[in-house]
Amino acid sequence: MPEVAPLIDTELLHKLERLAIYWQKSLPGGVGGHNVSRLAGSGQEFLDHRHFHHGDDLRDINWRAFLRLEKLFLKMFQLEPRIPVRVLLDVSRSMQTGSPSKFDYARKLAAALSYVALVRLDSICLQPFAEKLGDPFKLGGGRHRFQPAANFLTQVQPGRNTSFMKVMREFIAEYPQRGMAIVISDFLDDAGCEKPLQYLADFGHELILVQIWADEDRQPPWEGELDLEDAETGARVQLAFDAVARAEYTAAFDQYTAGLREVALRNGGRYVGLTTSIPVEDALFGPLVKAGALQ
Repeated sequence: MPEVAPLIDTELLHKLERLAIYWQKSLPGGVGGHNVSRLAGSGQEFLDHRHFHHGDDLRDINWRAFLRLEKLFLKMFQLEPRIPVRVLLDVSRSMQTGSPSKFDYARKLAAALSYVALVRLDSICLQPFAEKLGDPFKLGGGRHRFQPAANFLTQVQPGRNTSFMKVMREFIAEYPQRGMAIVISDFLDDAGCEKPLQYLADFGHELILVQIWADEDRQPPWEGELDLEDAETGARVQLAFDAVARAEYTAAFDQYTAGLREVALRNGGRYVGLTTSIPVEDALFGPLVKAGALQ
């Protein structure tokens, strides 16, 4: 059996250690907004190390480790209580389209965000969803716990329809403690996604919406008489497609993404739109940082 390639390579994991998931709100059960105390000081329970990066507090360096290894490591301390970070991963059938598929791209993003959170000692919940919530994977902080999370994401498989309203109702019932909700999806649902996402925000969850699309999702390259099949419902439609129709379709797509962005921003959240043609690393250190989802 051929060896399965890791979702995230070691070189990228090392780069991710300089990032942190950035929340805007002060949430009950957390340490406050704006990640003020994410790196705890002395006197609290030691949990892990991470590599030292420019701008880190010199007082948190493990100097004994430096004398032995001649490398700078930062001491990380457990800080309780912590704000939960929940990554909602869309595993519906529509995520299987594109090359690379939106699903594989989303899994890599989820893995990277999980690692960032674990290094910074956030508690993580990986929550697949389609027409309903799937089985979650929950774990606490520390980079040493990343491999089980990566294994979980590797084993997740797509193949169901989407129902955002049902999923968000289930999510609110399942997770009454408010926290960070990172939704990674193509947000393709015939019933619409804006109302369910607003419903999630109304219950106090902070939103980071990561919309993923393949290039052909926004600008279909085809022309002529087309026979199209819905990836989830199997419904078929025949239409004539030309340059004018393509421009109208792209304008409608952009209007829809603008609606998702508006839901996030008016509730103090963030929105990031990504095409799968952008390498995952570039997406993490470019659009996600620029949007304020990472810092």
